[in-house]
Amino acid sequence: MNKHSNASTLSSPWIFFAVTLGWTWLFWIPAALLGFGSDTTPGIVLQFLGVLGPMVAGIGFTYLTQNKERRREYWLRIIDPRRIGIVWFLVILLFVPILNGLAALIDKLAGGSGATWGEALVQFSSQPLAIIPSLLFSSLIPFIEELGWHGYALDRLQSRWNALVSSLILGVVWSLWHLPLFFIEGTYQYNLGVGSLEFWLFMMSIVPLSIPFTWIYNNTHRSTLSAILFHSMVNFTGELIASTERADTYATLLWFVAAIVITGIWGPKTLTRDKGAQQ
Repeated sequence: MNKHSNASTLSSPWIFFAVTLGWTWLFWIPAALLGFGSDTTPGIVLQFLGVLGPMVAGIGFTYLTQNKERRREYWLRIIDPRRIGIVWFLVILLFVPILNGLAALIDKLAGGSGATWGEALVQFSSQPLAIIPSLLFSSLIPFIEELGWHGYALDRLQSRWNALVSSLILGVVWSLWHLPLFFIEGTYQYNLGVGSLEFWLFMMSIVPLSIPFTWIYNNTHRSTLSAILFHSMVNFTGELIASTERADTYATLLWFVAAIVITGIWGPKTLTRDKGAQQ
């Protein structure tokens, strides 16, 4: 098999997904089986090493399958804010807070409590340093993940399928990637509980969530930075606002509604009206 054939085989998104899940689960599954929780040093180390999976695979496959120009572009898409534009910056910053706020409002109107301020924000006035873990979770983790999910994998998917199908495939894999975390004590996912309503809401919401990600990515000239920032807003909004279980249910439904509206308006082929947006 020649070099070109090897590169073509390695360009398969399924190879990327297999390596990413394999790397991540290699660390997360032992952490769960050995009982290394988030409050233990081995647990913290194993969880962090697992998070690196999408980044390691994204960078690795970029250098294995792409030429010098494409490798250079890979890094430029991470650091170049000019690809995004002011309108899409506003979309990135406001989309999730508005959606979560609307979900809380619906819950409030239905007789629920809607939402409260997150624990980190409540503690901020008396313990300013309490916000640091939230900031790290909202910035570092999205940066690491998006070097693989949207920095590499989405393009491989869209070279074979339309934007809608590519988004759904990525959303399913991305959701499954989190599974071992539900068995590691102290994680956000562990506290939701396997099989609970919150468990299913978390797993299901990632699938429609992937469609706005692709919509923003394709409309910002394949900007990986846009995906990093949008992912950060998803995490940060969740840290700032503590929603009720029912508000979370409404939020998941609203993600499906948003995905349907975006697909209906912009079209499933590219999720963009600008034919040059993905260039």
